Amino acid sequence: MVKKPRSASTVILARQHGGELQVYLLKRSPRSGFFPGTYVFPGGEVDPEDRIVNLWIQHLDMELEEISRRFGGGITEQEAIARGVTAIRETFEEAGVLLCSLNTPRRGSLEGICTRRMDRGLPRGWLRELVVTEGWTLEFSRLARWAHWITPELMPRRYETRFFLACMPSDQECVPDTHETTYGVWISPEQGLVGNLRGEIPLSPPTLITLQELLHYPDVEDLKREIKSRSWGDAMLPRMISSPQGSVIIEPWDPLYDQETEINSKALENATLPVGEPFSRLWFHEGIWKPVQI
Repeated sequence: MVKKPRSASTVILARQHGGELQVYLLKRSPRSGFFPGTYVFPGGEVDPEDRIVNLWIQHLDMELEEISRRFGGGITEQEAIARGVTAIRETFEEAGVLLCSLNTPRRGSLEGICTRRMDRGLPRGWLRELVVTEGWTLEFSRLARWAHWITPELMPRRYETRFFLACMPSDQECVPDTHETTYGVWISPEQGLVGNLRGEIPLSPPTLITLQELLHYPDVEDLKREIKSRSWGDAMLPRMISSPQGSVIIEPWDPLYDQETEINSKALENATLPVGEPFSRLWFHEGIWKPVQI
């Protein structure tokens, strides 16, 4: 029986540093039930509280009509709000970056919530308490559409995930939570892909493909121009084929995606593609997802 995917959100944090575009990657805990030990963008599952739209709509920096324009296209305003709340909540929980603002900033407000996060952890409902009691506003204006991914059917855990992109606030720093994530790194897309092939920065498949896409944007300004008109695009549902020599993921743009496919594992040993080459298949070999040629 195919498991129904759970709703989730992910945030690609981007910045300009040293004359190049960089993104922030977090290493999942080896105890994680989903891609343990791999590097991913901050993100996680939609909580029931994230769907209390009547609450959140009062604490956003956007009106409903603007939310529809900015995040529409195959998703309702209510779902867009839930996914955006999840994106902001998870980005702070995992990376320590708060995409929120105060109309009347109080000295130490941001430092205080950051300290609580690291010293005592965040209780369930912390974001609701923050906006209702302390007067924070969720900055949906910082979020932009990037992609829509669905986990392959053969995976034990499946998610239907909206990938957002956000530019890193200049007055904040990324800090892993040390529980769900154990390490974080700012890195250029090319360096991330090279590190993956070397086994130094093992990437999850969606992260790997996103970094491949980001190779086309030399700096943050190019990226900002892209997200002005970027839609979610078609839902990306890769196909997974199990093999004793390592599973293979076939992406939707593969010419044989809709056909029965036999995998020649022997041939894959010499089929790894260099960074930057287009690919439509990933092979899980020696703990690393590697782009391979057909």
